[in-house]
Amino acid sequence: MKLMRAGSTPSKVAPADYFTGTVWMDPVGEAEEPGRARALLVTFAPGARTNWHTHPYGQMLFVASGTGRCQSEGGPVRVLRPGDRVWFPAGERHWHGAAPDAVMSHIAIQEAEDGETATWQEPVSDADYAAAPAD
Repeated sequence: MKLMRAGSTPSKVAPADYFTGTVWMDPVGEAEEPGRARALLVTFAPGARTNWHTHPYGQMLFVASGTGRCQSEGGPVRVLRPGDRVWFPAGERHWHGAAPDAVMSHIAIQEAEDGETATWQEPVSDADYAAAPAD
């Protein structure tokens, strides 16, 4: 057993290479080998979002607070609210982040392949982000 105390790992600002706007990441847990599971609490400032990206084994999001948005390539922008859960299948190109006028926090759960949990791509354009949500 390994106990990791709350506050033992400081919050980090997310890498600007993969995000638009201010985003903070707090580790929730990371499995030791041979496990592959990783989880982060990710908090997005209003208007902040990920770049387009994919995950080798998919990704589960659990919205903890605030209001957010997400989109899979070719689909509509969707609104995210506390308690919502989102599953992105392996290889599905997508993005997620806060609404334009609200902070949003979610827990992101994914598995690593060869130490990597995501393949990061280009930023989401302001036009794509600003598209009217489907719901």
